[in-house]
Amino acid sequence: MRIEPRQLPDTLPFLGDLPPLLTRLYAARGVQSEAELDKSLARLIPYQQLKGIDAAVDLLVVALEQRQRILIVGDFDADGATASTVGMLGLRLLGAAHVDYLVPNRFEYGYGLTPEIVEVALTREPQLLITVDNGISSVEGVAAAKAAGLKVLVTDHHLPGLELPAADAIVNPNQPGCEFPSKALAGVGVIFYVLMALRARLRSLGRYASSPQPNIGELLDLVALGSVADVVPLDANNRILVHQGLERIRAGRARPGIKAILEVARRDHSRITSTDLGFILGPRLNAAGRLDDMSLGIECLLTDDPALAREMAAQLDGMNQDRKSIEQGMQREALAQLKDLPVESMPFGLCLFDPQWHQGVIGILASRMKERYFRPTIAFADAGDGLLKGSGRSVPGFHIRDALSVVAAQHPTLISKYGGHAMAAGLTLAQENFPLFAEAFDAEVRRQLREEDLTGRLLSDGTLAVEEFHLELARALRHAGPWGQHFPEPMFHGVFQLVEQRVVGERHLKVVLKSECGSVKLDGIAFGVDRDIWPNPTVRWVELAYKLDLNEFRGQETVQLMIAHIEPR
Repeated sequence: MRIEPRQLPDTLPFLGDLPPLLTRLYAARGVQSEAELDKSLARLIPYQQLKGIDAAVDLLVVALEQRQRILIVGDFDADGATASTVGMLGLRLLGAAHVDYLVPNRFEYGYGLTPEIVEVALTREPQLLITVDNGISSVEGVAAAKAAGLKVLVTDHHLPGLELPAADAIVNPNQPGCEFPSKALAGVGVIFYVLMALRARLRSLGRYASSPQPNIGELLDLVALGSVADVVPLDANNRILVHQGLERIRAGRARPGIKAILEVARRDHSRITSTDLGFILGPRLNAAGRLDDMSLGIECLLTDDPALAREMAAQLDGMNQDRKSIEQGMQREALAQLKDLPVESMPFGLCLFDPQWHQGVIGILASRMKERYFRPTIAFADAGDGLLKGSGRSVPGFHIRDALSVVAAQHPTLISKYGGHAMAAGLTLAQENFPLFAEAFDAEVRRQLREEDLTGRLLSDGTLAVEEFHLELARALRHAGPWGQHFPEPMFHGVFQLVEQRVVGERHLKVVLKSECGSVKLDGIAFGVDRDIWPNPTVRWVELAYKLDLNEFRGQETVQLMIAHIEPR
């Protein structure tokens, strides 16, 4: 693992009356003006810049006026669950008489609006079908819905294929010809924008002349959760959405379901950060879609009953514990497949398969193996009928969905279907094609990446002076974000004296450190350490990459280093 300095612009921008450290941190993340730090809703990019937004609103206004039955078809991850919930709650707020949702079970139907899901949808007798967080690749599914006489509105954020579905309206910032400046909206962000546009149209039609307009800002906690959990880039626009959602949660105004999940996770809602959205709420919500059916997660977010929300949150928490156990077993099996393979002989693009692996967990497995070996990784599970489903995760500099496009073009009969984006993708192929695909994928990775690209690196914002290890700075960093994808939480590095070390929770290393000059004593924790290396009583000095964080114990706050990388010096 290499620790490299994060690049700064030649000239630091003026960002107002900020401490020099915060100015450097923001500048290193591409912030060029003080206006970009304004996280008020007034700074959101106007919805009018989304291609297809007027046609979408036209459909919805007619549906509301004619009291049509509306059916939302979502996805089985946290973005899809929050998008489905935002669509349901938002349309009800705006006057929809009949609105329901349907989420495909990933094990029966797979992803997206397929013709098979349209058949299921027709049993609900909808008149308007709305996709959220999917649909841009559902050419056949949309055709089936149209053939059945349905109106179809596609809202999505994924990259389109060569052919767009023949929907009545499409809202997707990544569709050809869309000039919306932020291409990073999550699926939940797209449907929230559609609701903003619909409310504005209803206002212009005089709907709220004698009554207050509905406050769809009540849905921003869900928008924040889905955006962070889907790991979309936190550009300036997304940072506004996430910040506003976090403020609602911290103020105790979140949905009962979000409050309940935080309660079962023993997290104080008033101290929640964007990191908690991704690592505390997101996994518990995702567990339903990974192991069973995402309907449980959506119902938890939809309910207004706190007691029912707590009951469902407890079920989600139990599923998440099961998911962790399954994942750990799969990791052991994957490592066993690779243990006798020297690193220099390892494929540049890893493809892993075991017939017993769980379809719902292969994405997490791919992510863990990518983090361990620093190379694009695809994990496969048996999908029945002689098919394998794969879930891939990539490294910076390698667009995994485009790589699958290249492999598919070179070997037209190899991949049954695929989709995704730069850092994550999914695919289906015949089990008999697995060896050839693994070879072709490795060849494509080797064509694009060099060996030095596969060593892993951490970008550091520099070292902290002894006098900077204090609570005020830790608090300032925690609330200076929101931090996330493409706007990473500040990371620092340095050499420390290792005073104490012990393992807690079987896999985590708890340490006591002294600054290099020995004048400051600090607590630190490294999660998921290699037990073949740590603890190591012979080590006296270590080099760390770490985040400056707060630890609260019995009502008292202290500085704690969250260690991302530790190695003996």
